[in-house]
Amino acid sequence: MGSIAAVCISEKKGTVKKDIGRCLLIKGFGLAGDAHAGSARQVSLLPLESVLSFRERTRGRVEIPYGAFGENLLTEDIDYSQCPVGTRIRCGEALLEITQIGKKCHTDCEIRRIAGDCIMPKEGVFAKVLEGGYISVGDTAQVVPERPFSVCILTASDRAFYGGYEDKSGPVIAELCTAAGFSVADTVLCADDEDMICEELIRLADKTASDIIFTTGGTGFSMRDRVPEATLRAAQRNAPGIAEAIRAYSMGITHKAMLSRAASVIRGRTLIVNLPGSPKAVKECLGFLLPELSHGIQLLRGEADK
Repeated sequence: MGSIAAVCISEKKGTVKKDIGRCLLIKGFGLAGDAHAGSARQVSLLPLESVLSFRERTRGRVEIPYGAFGENLLTEDIDYSQCPVGTRIRCGEALLEITQIGKKCHTDCEIRRIAGDCIMPKEGVFAKVLEGGYISVGDTAQVVPERPFSVCILTASDRAFYGGYEDKSGPVIAELCTAAGFSVADTVLCADDEDMICEELIRLADKTASDIIFTTGGTGFSMRDRVPEATLRAAQRNAPGIAEAIRAYSMGITHKAMLSRAASVIRGRTLIVNLPGSPKAVKECLGFLLPELSHGIQLLRGEADK
């Protein structure tokens, strides 16, 4: 856990930022009263350790008060080299999200002209304000751990449900999702019964708040294959592109993929995707699908721009 060492603003562009100790961070804007707020780079951050190291290297050749590098916030004990774009940082009451790492240094940068170097281009980061609030020197500053994508798995199979067959596809989905860094929240086994499947999909989406529900089985032409119908009943919005992409990809493996009736839909903030019933086909489809889902899930979570 880190802390805020300085809160700096400049009321006019082209003037040095000064530490004012406390300020209001405004959502989608930046620090109140700062001339650079409202731009693409709403808030600039720099590690205090870098400033202190720079002071030591320059040995007093240039005065380096807090704010001299154009930083809004000086933070202590946060390693920005380990914070990629998208990292969220809780600063006092506010929540920031890193949008840019480093920047091109101004050709007329006074510190570079005198000292021959500047740390902002390589060690500074820029962020947007997701949640506003007051921020003061001494407030805590910490990286918010990323919540892993949460997955539920529903297997539809009369034989497995009534004990005549061991479900093999569900465990394959769980294994592949876990390997991809997803968290498996629940697994469910249903008969090939449309009402039962629909009720379970609604329960999983509404009660577990999972990001994705993968179903396996029940997507073919058999009269008992009712998973697409149950999925469409549970849906609040359609998301057909995913099912279409899976079919298109699978056609390169087997022309029988054209017989799939699988659906892909959205309920609330949960994506529901029908997968085939065989373990082999599940592996093929998830190998294609899992790397492409992150942006869509972040959009559903409200964590990404369009």
